[in-house]
Amino acid sequence: MSNEDEFYDAVTGLDSDESCEGLSEASFKDARGFDCSTQKNNGSVPQENGIKKHRTSLPAPMYSRNTVSIWSILKKCIGLELSKITMPIVFNEPLSFLQRISEYMEHTYLINKACSLSNSIERMQTVAAFAVSAVASQWDRTGKPFNPLLGETFELIREDQGFRLVSEQVSHHPPISAFHAESLSGDFVFHGSIYPKLKYWGKSVEAEPKGTITLELLKHNEVYTWSNPYCCVHNIILGKLWIEQYGLVEIVNHSTGEKCVLNFKPCGMFGKELHKVEGYIQDKSKKKLRVIYGKWTECMWSVDPQRYEAYKKSDKKGDKSKKNEFEKAENDEADDMPEVQETVTVIPGSDLLWRIESRPAHSAKMYNFTNFAMALNELEPGMEAILAPTDCRFRPDIRAMENGHIDEASKEKERLEEKQRAARKDRAKNEEEWSTRWFQMGTNPYTGSQDWIYSGGYFNRNYQNMPDIY
Repeated sequence: MSNEDEFYDAVTGLDSDESCEGLSEASFKDARGFDCSTQKNNGSVPQENGIKKHRTSLPAPMYSRNTVSIWSILKKCIGLELSKITMPIVFNEPLSFLQRISEYMEHTYLINKACSLSNSIERMQTVAAFAVSAVASQWDRTGKPFNPLLGETFELIREDQGFRLVSEQVSHHPPISAFHAESLSGDFVFHGSIYPKLKYWGKSVEAEPKGTITLELLKHNEVYTWSNPYCCVHNIILGKLWIEQYGLVEIVNHSTGEKCVLNFKPCGMFGKELHKVEGYIQDKSKKKLRVIYGKWTECMWSVDPQRYEAYKKSDKKGDKSKKNEFEKAENDEADDMPEVQETVTVIPGSDLLWRIESRPAHSAKMYNFTNFAMALNELEPGMEAILAPTDCRFRPDIRAMENGHIDEASKEKERLEEKQRAARKDRAKNEEEWSTRWFQMGTNPYTGSQDWIYSGGYFNRNYQNMPDIY
């Protein structure tokens, strides 16, 4: 097994690629309301409305992890970054991290809604709901995605949701994934580069968010930036795996100076804060205009700050502190997941911003995938002639795992990693540098930080001289 298998669990739609073959990069930007359904649909069966129907399940259920222990692997890694640790493939899910990133787009309707709003505060609270929804798919997703190979790509075109996306693995050490999504009607651009840094803390694995996410609402000449919260997977060794996200997320509107600060709350001693998100929107003079609250696993609401404070004061009168009632018990075996309060208490006068969709009934047997994730690795007849040869739908290890062939998946994963190492040695021997194809290192003009910028051209479908990575 390779010692270069970065143990990164992410953060971070659905695919089945709508074919827009022949649509050039330039004509795309002028094609307002372009309808991909007028193109070939790669043999898929359209629904009555002409939109391609995506699959709703995987070819095989997930493999049981109960017989595999990873203590022998992780016991020497406490406090270290998990950058060169080989994990058994049964702890993966059959998606590449590039596909996992595309799940940010599951709730694209929120971006479209923000584009349609005339009030900047209403746009900000809708963008905040989108930022929360973008990490909601991680709920109960305890399998780690496959680490992308250097040069690996993924494209996702969803005519029904009005966007297309391309991503590329632009660096292997450190692992960096760049993505660029744009509206099919020219309303928005959404892009960023992600390089999560993971550490193992005995019973848990923590992902530190790295990289800036940028959303541009072109009609309003507005730009928003933010970074994702920390993510922690508990009970890596023993007990039931469970996930929490925590930390401050600051969304900045660089055009108006308005800001939204969201606090993803850690679980806390009695679990009362598990999954909760609370924050506020302020104008450029730092006056609080709206309070945002809810759970990243359920829904988000917006309310006037005065109503919020009045509700909190009345709530405290009937809820005396219980800090001295219990002492936190030491548990050497597992960090038990607190009992989840399934509903958010809605403050009178609140506006609903977003509510999560139910997962399919068979989700637990299929890596806890959402409906959106279920179709990401779908490869239909005819798609091979359109996709770039580096698209991760062509990865044989992921395909084998999706089909339930674990031994084959493990062997293919080893082969691909060995091929990647050999290619790197050849480049070093010939004093050649790796060149990215679709993204270039640059500076984010809004934050001033280093970023990977889409250089264009992917959807021109000119895939000559692509690297042979599979």
